[in-house]
Amino acid sequence: MDCRVLSIQSHVVRGYVGNKSATFPLQVLGFEVDSINSVQFSNHTGYEHWKGQVLTADELKVLYEGIKLNNVNQYDYVLTGYTRDVSFLEMVVDIIQELKKINPKLVYVCDPVLGDNGSMYVPENLLPVYRNKVVPVANIITPNQFEAELLTGRKISTEKDAVEVMELLHKMGPDTVVITSSDLLSPLGNQYLVALGSQKTVKPDGTKVTQQIRMDIPKVDAVFVGTGDLFAALLLAWTHHHPDNLKMACEKTVSAMHHVIKRTMAYAIEVAGPDRRPSPAQLELRMVQSKADIEDPAIAIEAVVL
Repeated sequence: MDCRVLSIQSHVVRGYVGNKSATFPLQVLGFEVDSINSVQFSNHTGYEHWKGQVLTADELKVLYEGIKLNNVNQYDYVLTGYTRDVSFLEMVVDIIQELKKINPKLVYVCDPVLGDNGSMYVPENLLPVYRNKVVPVANIITPNQFEAELLTGRKISTEKDAVEVMELLHKMGPDTVVITSSDLLSPLGNQYLVALGSQKTVKPDGTKVTQQIRMDIPKVDAVFVGTGDLFAALLLAWTHHHPDNLKMACEKTVSAMHHVIKRTMAYAIEVAGPDRRPSPAQLELRMVQSKADIEDPAIAIEAVVL
């Protein structure tokens, strides 16, 4: 039985971000991917120049209508990332609600892209839409610390705060919450990023179980674009393969990312030359070259169960 994903994200002609970051890994891991490109840009916006078009809510509706008219709107997963328009986001929610009526088992994986490092990089009027409409229909969400704080209105200063914030996010709807990065100090020192996850599952006998984990991820001194989109896609795949084992799903997700980033960094340093900072083009993710690591990642980073 084919597993089919509808991925509504940005598209770039050159490089890896949005759908370009998500489609290849999902295909390699055995998923059929139907992509709707929310924007079509020449390249990601980390470059000096970019050109392109933005899909409107009406255009999104037309594309979905076409799928629906052919009666091929049956999906197992929906994946969404960066969106900067309220009407577009609301249309996405309408589509997901309809798809969930068709397949009540559909899993919606949402990366609620709002901002980072204390500042929003989408219009502020998107926050209530995420809070009131998007998160309640999501099954899996992958906010960073800042986004988790915005969605819950709670600050995270300690691991205990993070666990409480994940609990608040569960109450809003999703049964799996992964805070992909935080400012918390890792027990391994300040060369590590801390990620946290929480998953609620129901055992066959009806008892509810919560698994909570922490991951300490080595920091890399460079700006990579598209890693969040890659993370959400890999988490979708590995939670599908390990539905009741968040620890295993996160270890495979983060380890695959680690291999991709390491390979990208090594390549970028080599082509940039000694003592030169790699350019955005040189730092594009080495996705195709990492196919084997995406398919079967050697576990490089282990999760600690809290």
